[in-house]
Amino acid sequence: MITTLLWDVDGTLLDFIAAEKAAIRKLFREYHLGECTDKMLARYSKINRSYWVKLENGEMTKPEILVGRFHDFFESEGLDASIAAEFNEKYQDRLGDADSIVYCDDSLNLIKSLQGKVKQYAVSNGTISAQTKKLKLSGIGELMDGIFLSEQLGYEKPNIEFFNQVFDALGPVDKSEVLIVGDSLTSDIRGGNNAEILTCWYNPNHLSAGPEYRIDYEIEDLHEILKLL
Repeated sequence: MITTLLWDVDGTLLDFIAAEKAAIRKLFREYHLGECTDKMLARYSKINRSYWVKLENGEMTKPEILVGRFHDFFESEGLDASIAAEFNEKYQDRLGDADSIVYCDDSLNLIKSLQGKVKQYAVSNGTISAQTKKLKLSGIGELMDGIFLSEQLGYEKPNIEFFNQVFDALGPVDKSEVLIVGDSLTSDIRGGNNAEILTCWYNPNHLSAGPEYRIDYEIEDLHEILKLL
């Protein structure tokens, strides 16, 4: 029986790609950088993902990846890379803007429907500034029984130290009753494997996973969680 859900935020409860596009395009207009096309955003997303993997693997620090991704992106587009740090700071704020919030699979009402039935916690590698704002404006934060952000804990998913601090905060809990739900194999699923809890891969795009991951459940719509409880 599952009594505790650990929800990833970006890419699971909230559509991060939509927020990313809106935030970057706003800042391109603000900095007078010209049009930010879909192809440019696709190139940025690829660079961004490569940097987050380095963070998850412990190869870079969060400050390094946050600025480095924009530095590389601007250089690849022939833009002024010296604004990367300032651009990133403003980007964190724009990510949480109300008009950048898009729910995945009506996640807000799903979380509401599960209140009182299971304990629900947000577990995220996103920055404190971005996540605090988006969780508040989306209404998701107030529905959670707790929020765990890697910047506050000092460790990123999938590190076991991240989950150890989560469990310390939760108190006595049977790990066989804890399920992490997330879209990232390298962060959420590997993290769940490291923590020896149940894993649920949110995979709406029907991607393939390697044999190195233990995936207990795979869903393409968040409402499929209801069948697991």
